[in-house]
Amino acid sequence: MIKKGLKVRVLTGKDKKKEGEVIEIDRGNDKAKVKDINMVKKHVKTTKEKKGGIFSKESFIHISNLKLIDEKATKKKEAKK
Repeated sequence: MIKKGLKVRVLTGKDKKKEGEVIEIDRGNDKAKVKDINMVKKHVKTTKEKKGGIFSKESFIHISNLKLIDEKATKKKEAKK
């Protein structure tokens, strides 16, 4: 099961084979946000409090396109080499 804070690998899409940490989960829609994966441009209007501009941020990706990375198994493989 994919949970917040775990490392995952992307299986499909423009970020295929990239790895990152889950930062947010949307269980209702079966989606997750992964750090530095599926980046999109967001245009923000200037307000009194904040300066506007174009910002990059993570967007949700479907959980079926993610694969959990077993950190314990990868550490054992590296230790054997």
